[in-house]
Amino acid sequence: MIKKLLHTENDAAALVLRIMLGVVFFPHGMQKLLGWFGGYGFEGTMGFFTGKLGIPAAFAFLAIMAEGFGSLGLIAGLFTRVAALGISVTIAVAAYLMHIQNGFFMNWFGNQKGEGYEYHLLAIAIGVALMITGGGRWSVDKVIAAKID
Repeated sequence: MIKKLLHTENDAAALVLRIMLGVVFFPHGMQKLLGWFGGYGFEGTMGFFTGKLGIPAAFAFLAIMAEGFGSLGLIAGLFTRVAALGISVTIAVAAYLMHIQNGFFMNWFGNQKGEGYEYHLLAIAIGVALMITGGGRWSVDKVIAAKID
């Protein structure tokens, strides 16, 4: 099981995809987990997710962990598929709960009620690509998988 999870294609494209997705999600994860970058931290985010959005506490916890630790996993290429799955599910739920009602487009000119979901589709697509390929040639997954063989 672990061998299949860590198996990865031997390409460089996964490096670019996972590092960029990880870098984009790192600040968001740290806002929710630690309160960095103007975020509300773990307690504040849990309160918002469970109170205002009505998300069950277990799923709210998983979303915070997915963004916080998943972003680090993607940057390192450690458990890439798990990290990509967590981030993809989290962003899909965010798109559905918070953005789909604002339409497709991002709010470039401030004339919409809020941000649309086009960015979310890109993040989900990158996550799915990483679930398919794994972390790539330069990943911790690749190193661990080689030691298991």
